[in-house]
Amino acid sequence: MVKTPADKWKDAVIKYRKLCQNILELSNSIRYAGVINVYGRTLTGMVKPNLKPLLKSEQVKNEFYIISTLISLRKETVSTIGRLEHVILQHQKVTIVILQKNDVTFYVSIDRKEKNLARILSSIKKVI
Repeated sequence: MVKTPADKWKDAVIKYRKLCQNILELSNSIRYAGVINVYGRTLTGMVKPNLKPLLKSEQVKNEFYIISTLISLRKETVSTIGRLEHVILQHQKVTIVILQKNDVTFYVSIDRKEKNLARILSSIKKVI
């Protein structure tokens, strides 16, 4: 049976959702794991149960648009400086880790109190 584009899309979203679940299970410090496309649209995303999101809906849209634009513009420099491994954004309350794989971007929010960010980052890279 040949899969339709809709079936392929649904399979991809299910795959990304499982990856987000796996990322959330890596540490109690991980608040959010999500996947966005090249246009900044959320393909899937999960907040750790019993946590209140820090950003409102419109703020999330803007944040993801900014990140997708950053990632898209960086693609032009790959041949010169190499492939982007990850981006870490340090805020007062959270640390944001951004990783790219194929044409999607993984956006992970981690509690700023986490002391072992390198271990978590390494674990996330293994999951995706």
